[in-house]
Amino acid sequence: MAISKNIELDNGVKVDGAYLRVEHLTLTKDSMTFQLRKYVVADGPFFSEDVVTAPYILEGENPFKQAYKHLKTLPEFADAVDV
Repeated sequence: MAISKNIELDNGVKVDGAYLRVEHLTLTKDSMTFQLRKYVVADGPFFSEDVVTAPYILEGENPFKQAYKHLKTLPEFADAVDV
């Protein structure tokens, strides 16, 4: 499970079709925190990571699915596609 999108880095370098994967997810009863790692290719080293905190619904879907759904609600990931 992952998403893909075109990214422009702070230094102006563009990564078309960057592979974004949720990793190291931790849960509490009402929130989750995870690392969002960004890769040029799925099996390569990551070039950037962010720590994201989001709501977690205990009775909801798999927490990883909830993490990806949350990301897609954010303006910066609105154009991301599932891969």
